[in-house]
Amino acid sequence: MSGRVTGIGGIFFRTTDPAALADWYATHLGVTSFGPWRQDEGISVFAPFEAGTDYWPSDRQWMLNLRVEGLDALIQQLAQAGIPAETRPDEWDTPETGRFARITDPEGNDIELWEPPAP
Repeated sequence: MSGRVTGIGGIFFRTTDPAALADWYATHLGVTSFGPWRQDEGISVFAPFEAGTDYWPSDRQWMLNLRVEGLDALIQQLAQAGIPAETRPDEWDTPETGRFARITDPEGNDIELWEPPAP
C-alpha cells in the first residue's frame, strides 16, 4: 500500500472572533465550521481558531491540513525523500478524529496530514 493525499482535510486560521467569522462564512458562502462539511470525496473541516492558538506557529496565519490515505506509508515515502514527519499519537490521535502527522514545506509552513478514522 502506498500513501497519498486524497483531498483537503481542513483549513485552520486565526481570527479575533471565531464565532462571528464562522457565521459569516456559513451565511454568505454556505461553508459550515466545527463540523463535517460533506464533499463528494469525503469530509473537510472548516474551523476558525482563536487568535492566540498554539496549535501551529504564531507567526503563521494559516495551516494547511491534507486528508490522506495510508498515513504510515506516506510518512515512509516522505522520510525517504528527506522530509521528516512529526507524530504525537498520545496527543493528536483519537479514535473519533483519526491520526495526524506534521511536515514543513520549504517556506517553513506547517502541513498537517490527517488520516480520518475508518467509516
